[in-house]
Formats: sequence, C-alpha cells, structure tokens
Amino acid sequence: MKLITAIIKPHRLDEVKTALQEIGVHGLTVTEASGYGRQHGHTEVYRGAEYRVDLVPKVRIEVVVADADAEPVIEAVVKAAQTGKIGDGKVWAVPVETVVRVRTGERGPDAL
Repeated sequence: MKLITAIIKPHRLDEVKTALQEIGVHGLTVTEASGYGRQHGHTEVYRGAEYRVDLVPKVRIEVVVADADAEPVIEAVVKAAQTGKIGDGKVWAVPVETVVRVRTGERGPDAL
C-alpha cells in the first residue's frame, strides 16, 4: 500500500476530487495548509501599506491506495492540479506498513 500526498492550489481541489472519483478512488483526506516553494510568497497592498505574505494558502490531499493503483492516482492528481504556473504543488508517495479500518477492525487491503 502507498500513501499518496499532494499539496495543490486550493482552487484546483474540485478538479482533483473529480479526477480521483473517475478512476475509482472512494476516500481521501483534505487539509488546509500553507507554505511556500520557489515563489517564496508574494507582496500585497492593503489600505496603501505594502506587506509580504510569506506563506501561501495550499490544500493537502492524502489518499491510501494499493501499490498497483499508486501511479494512476499520482498521474490523475498531477493532470488535474496542473495550471502550468509556479506554485502548482507537489505529489509524493510513501509506503504504508498497515491500515486498520476502525469501525470493523479490518486490516491491510481489506481496510482500504
């Protein structure tokens, strides 16, 4: 099993959710996040005063999938989240040792 984690722009969330549903992903976790990469934030003007926004709003998506499904999920997220502009985000996968469905106690692939 793999944990796929994606950090994307908030306005791309609906497109990513739709893309994941279309390939059969039935559950995911979404968390509001903030951070920066190469863009290092940006400068804004509020009531005539200029200030720096160092942390850019992002969304973190997490999905646990079978090993065979990891690459299609990554490709779906990348395709749906991509705008071609700086700050589109990152996607990565890490191995998951065990998963337990709390309600039933099922473990491993049965818990997905």
